[in-house]
Amino acid sequence: MNFQDELTKRTDEIEKGIREFLPKEEGFAKSMAQAMNYSMLAGGKRLRPLLMQETYRLFGGKEKVIRPFMTGMEMIHTHSLIHDDLPALDNDDYRRGRLTTHKVYGEAMGILSGVALLNYAYETMLLAFERTAYPERVIRGLSVMAEKTGIHGMLGGQSVDVENDGTPLTKEMLDYIYRNKTSALIEAAMMTGAILAGADENSVAIIEEAAGKIGLAFQIQDDILDVTSTEEELGKPVHSDEKNNKVTYVTLFGIEEASRQVKELSEDAVSLLKGLNKNNEFLYLLVEKLINRRK
Repeated sequence: MNFQDELTKRTDEIEKGIREFLPKEEGFAKSMAQAMNYSMLAGGKRLRPLLMQETYRLFGGKEKVIRPFMTGMEMIHTHSLIHDDLPALDNDDYRRGRLTTHKVYGEAMGILSGVALLNYAYETMLLAFERTAYPERVIRGLSVMAEKTGIHGMLGGQSVDVENDGTPLTKEMLDYIYRNKTSALIEAAMMTGAILAGADENSVAIIEEAAGKIGLAFQIQDDILDVTSTEEELGKPVHSDEKNNKVTYVTLFGIEEASRQVKELSEDAVSLLKGLNKNNEFLYLLVEKLINRRK
């Protein structure tokens, strides 16, 4: 298997699936739909829907029920990026190599389109009921997505991050922020993939643990790239953590120790996945390459 060719193929398929569910740019709310679609079609790795799909396949999933969830997952993630870039938060002008949503459509529409995407994600995921013979799995998947997105997940982590912006942080608080702001969505993606494929409770718990490690490693690697990469490679400003006086794993431990922790977390995650005695070599390679990415 040529991993890069396979990754391109699967990412292209996800891209086509996302376009299927986007809001139509028409009527009085046309501008909002345009802002939502501008953000959704800005590219990116499509990491979370990809992890959801590959975990679904790991447990033998074959239905089309996964597609609305994959798109909903990306809508939730994109909502968080739109709001992260706003002047009240990170105040960034570029994302994925082009102007951020609020720079193109204005700050008010940036806020509204972000909120609209978060809501539209659930409208989209509800369409899964029409595509499955197992509605109880859809209900459970929706429950996980809601919990991991809200105050006990992504938004909770974001709130603690904002509230403590520019102040000294302990490793414990930084881990809380990372595990909620970043890991929670990766946990939601992989857990939902497993649930929709019919995985048992013990297997879903193992997936949650592995996904938590993947998310933490991914965020630490992001800290490292903010110091070592270039704006051209990342498609967004570098040294933004330093500019915003943010405490990161790099500022707490240095690049060498942060890199060691990324490696350890990555190896632990792959070990947990392989311990399920399922077979999806692409998923294992995907985890390793995404965590150790250079851009």
